[in-house]
Amino acid sequence: MMDPEAKEGGPLQEAGGAGADGGPRSGSAECGVASPFRWLRRLSRELHWSFVLAVFAVYGACQGVGNAVGVVAAAYYSKDVLRLQPSAAQFYQGIVDSPWVVKPIWGLLTDVVPVAGYRRRPYFLLAGVIGATSMLMISLQSNLGLIPAVLALTVQSAGAAIADVTLDALVAQNSITHPPLAADMQSLCGFCSSFGSLIGYSISGLLVHSMGAQGALGLLSIPSALVFSAGILLKESRVTNFSYKQVHKKFYKAIQTMGTTLKCPEVWRPCLYIYVSLNLSLDIQGGMFYWYTDRLTGPGFSEEFVGVIYAVGAVGSLLGVVLYQSALKDYNFRSMLLWGQVLSSLTGMLDLALVTRLNTKIGIPDYVFAVIDCGVSVMIGKLQWMPVLVLCSKLCPPGIKGTFYALLMSIQNVGLLMSAWWGGLLLHTLNVTRSEFTNLWAVVLIRNISRLLPLMLLFLVPQSDQNSTLLPAEMLHDDESTEPVKDGSGSVEFSVLVADDSGCHPPVEDVQDERIKVTDDVGGDVELIPLMN
Repeated sequence: MMDPEAKEGGPLQEAGGAGADGGPRSGSAECGVASPFRWLRRLSRELHWSFVLAVFAVYGACQGVGNAVGVVAAAYYSKDVLRLQPSAAQFYQGIVDSPWVVKPIWGLLTDVVPVAGYRRRPYFLLAGVIGATSMLMISLQSNLGLIPAVLALTVQSAGAAIADVTLDALVAQNSITHPPLAADMQSLCGFCSSFGSLIGYSISGLLVHSMGAQGALGLLSIPSALVFSAGILLKESRVTNFSYKQVHKKFYKAIQTMGTTLKCPEVWRPCLYIYVSLNLSLDIQGGMFYWYTDRLTGPGFSEEFVGVIYAVGAVGSLLGVVLYQSALKDYNFRSMLLWGQVLSSLTGMLDLALVTRLNTKIGIPDYVFAVIDCGVSVMIGKLQWMPVLVLCSKLCPPGIKGTFYALLMSIQNVGLLMSAWWGGLLLHTLNVTRSEFTNLWAVVLIRNISRLLPLMLLFLVPQSDQNSTLLPAEMLHDDESTEPVKDGSGSVEFSVLVADDSGCHPPVEDVQDERIKVTDDVGGDVELIPLMN
């Protein structure tokens, strides 16, 4: 599964307000690290407990525990069951991750096409059903061929992507209606993902050893079932009297609005940097995993110890989230991305020392050095990724927040996909195979150098701090139809495809009295919200 936060950060890791000088602003918000329960109660009070529950289900269970077990199980499944070469394994993994590339389609569906009057619930339910059934199929079929296996993994990836984009829509919605909580929501997602990853990686090796790769993959149906449950419990306002005859117009309007929004310098400049930085961070996870588990040339780590290394990486990820939430969330974007890119290249040299066995020459055993390598690398990767997520949430215009956030995540996923394919091509070119690792050191060195190249485009990233508004005021202002901000007692109402004719928005067609009723499930209040101006 492709998770933007699960970007390669170690030898085994794959799919985990500033002043003018870049220093932190004076003052700080309530810190979730110092008082986690009070922090969670505050988020539950401001955003509703069902939203927090959905975050735990999607990021904690599905993308945390599920992704952790899936990474280890799928790696052994490709190596021992499908008998693939490292470069081929990365190629097919790109196919499996393809549903993440088309996230805007899922985002458009959640924004434009309500099902039974709801925009988010049905998609959580769909994600849970297809994720569970595909993993049960792959675990119950003992002689599943390459194509059916790749198809089943792709369907499971599609379920995870649908759940992710639906939750992203809720996060983007709340980032606009509750701007001070934008960084806190990303921290909550990061905490859930890291804790879930820690649990998943801790048990992944034991599961693969005791149940086999197929049996471990079958357990991924449990996180999907939790996503299904979150869809049932989610508190959401119901849309009534919706005209499905207007869906095609709304699709066209959404695409038009996204296109014109991307033309804004405040949007396309950071998007270009993010894409290039991911594209050039070559993913060589396949070669590193095969070398780690090779008993002749490599260290020959067992399934259990591979899970231990991943678990330490999850601890590093959690430490990265804690450090970001407590000390770094008020630094400006450019400073964070600069040091993140530099430190990512430097920590990559730990892989080089491990592959060349420099660690043994200075008396550090492979298993100790591998644990240190993964923990440090994943922590730096998390620190590098958190401000990117906050940046993306700040670039979403009103009306198509879910869809546009999905588009931004899709751009990043294309970068990750190309990174995996470029890495696979590099492994193939330098003849790194299932049993030949002579040139693996050169692959690692090339990857580390490539991580520094995106710094030439760092000027594209705004110098603004992470609590400021990045979009022009005219893009955030809408006189006639805005998404109401919760007053503390009610739920957030959803409106779709709101656009105005100022700034970077396209000219707005005249649509008279095109309104829908939004009925609150609890209070029964009705509010008329125009779909278009």
